[in-house]
Amino acid sequence: MTAPAPAPLAPTTPAAPLPGSPYSDYVYAYPHKTAYRELPDPPLLRDLWRGERKDALSLYLHIPFCEVRCGFCNLFTRIGAPDGLTGRYLDALERQAAAVRDALGDEAPVSFANAAFGGGTPTFLTAGELERLCDIAELGMGADLRAVPLSVETSPATATADRLAVLAGRGATRISIGVQSFLPEEARAAVRPQRRADVEAALGRIRDARVPVLNIDLIYGIDGQTPATWRTSLDAALAWRPEELYLYPLYVRPLTGLARRTAVTDRAWDEQRLTLYRQGRDHLLAHGYEQVSMRMFRLAGAAPQGPDDHACQTDGMIGLGCGARSYTSSLHYSFDYAVDMGEIRGIIDDYTATEDFTRAVHGRPTDGNEARRRHLLQSLLQARGMPVADYRERFGSDPHEDFPAELSAFAARGWLAEDGAGPLLRLTPEGLAHSDALGPELFSPAVRAAMAAYETK
Repeated sequence: MTAPAPAPLAPTTPAAPLPGSPYSDYVYAYPHKTAYRELPDPPLLRDLWRGERKDALSLYLHIPFCEVRCGFCNLFTRIGAPDGLTGRYLDALERQAAAVRDALGDEAPVSFANAAFGGGTPTFLTAGELERLCDIAELGMGADLRAVPLSVETSPATATADRLAVLAGRGATRISIGVQSFLPEEARAAVRPQRRADVEAALGRIRDARVPVLNIDLIYGIDGQTPATWRTSLDAALAWRPEELYLYPLYVRPLTGLARRTAVTDRAWDEQRLTLYRQGRDHLLAHGYEQVSMRMFRLAGAAPQGPDDHACQTDGMIGLGCGARSYTSSLHYSFDYAVDMGEIRGIIDDYTATEDFTRAVHGRPTDGNEARRRHLLQSLLQARGMPVADYRERFGSDPHEDFPAELSAFAARGWLAEDGAGPLLRLTPEGLAHSDALGPELFSPAVRAAMAAYETK
C-alpha cells in the first residue's frame, strides 16, 4: 500500500484552526496563561494561601534555558545563558522559595505530594547547579524529594551521565526526554537538529541511571513524515521499552521557528495528523501500553511516578521560576508570559533582579464556575473519565445541569461513551482523538475573550 503524500506545514502567520478541526488547541492547563493579566492590586502570597489546604501540594520548578529552540516550541525558554545567568537565576529562585515558604506559614501542615523540574530544559544546568536546584526544593521549600514522585525533563544533548547521577541520587523517579523523531531528516524539518546515534546514547545513559520511569516524547505531523517513517520512530522508541510514551500532534504557533516557514494549512494536514495519531495509538496498544489520555500512554503494570496528563483538577500547585504557575482556589498566578526570544530574555532578566517575591503579580482570579469547568475539562480528557459522583461531592451539582449544551454536543458527535449517561463521564476512542477540539469548547466566554485579546509577544 502506498503511503499518502505528507501534508504541508502551516502558514507563515498561523491562522485560527479551521472550523471543525480536531486540532484547535492543546489544553494542558486551564485557563491558559494568555488569559492572565497584570494584577492591579498584587495580593500578598500569605493572604492567598491563608485557609488553603497545604498537606498535599504539588511543587514545580521552572528552568527557562535550552541549548537550542525547536521550531515548534512556544514554551517560555531562551537559548543559552551567558555571563553567569544560570547562577543569578538560581539565586532568584532561592529568594522566591524563601518568600513562598514563609507565605505558606506553619499554622497548618505543609507537605508535598509530588515534584517536577521542567522548562526549558532543567538539565541545561550543570551537575553542581542541579544539586543546588534540589537543595532549593528540599531546604528552601521542605519537599522530601526521595519520598515523593519527582519528574525531570531532559534532552538528548544534556542527558549526561553526571547530571543523571545527581538526579537519580536525589530521588528522581521519572525522566522525560524529548526525542520527537528518530529520523534526522524529520528532526531537521522540525528545526531540531540531532543525530539518531546521540539520541540512542542519551537513552542508554538514562537507563544506566536506573531511574524507575523513562518517558519518550514523539511528534506526528512533521513535514515529510509518512506512516512508514512514523512507524520507524515508534519502533525505535519501543525498543527501549519506556514506561511511558507521549505522542504529540505538531502545532505551529505564532513567533516560533516553524511559523516563519511558508506553507498552507488545510484539511489534509488535519487528516494526516489524525491518521498518524490512530496509527500510533493502535501500535502502542498492541505492544502492551494503556492509553491514559490522548497524548499519554503507559506500559501496562508500570507504576505512575507523578500526576497524569491533565490531572490537576484540584488546586494546590506551587510554581517557582519565572515561567511557572501557582494555583490556589481563588487565583492562578505566575509572571509575565512571552514567546518572542527578546521578550523572554527581558522577563528573565527582570526575574533575576527581583528581590521581593511576596506578592502575586500576574494571574487570573477563579470562581466556582471556572473551577467546575476546569474539573470537568481536565477529568474528561483522561481516558478513565470522570466519576459523576466525585463532581457532585465537590460542587454540590450535576455536570449535566451545569454544562447541558456542551455535553449534549459531545454526545451528538459520538464523543461520549453511553452518550454521557451513567455514573462515569468518559470519552469514546473518537472523543479522545478529538481532545484538542473538545477541550477548548469548555472554555468560558470570559476566558475566550481574554485569550483573544492577548497581544502575542
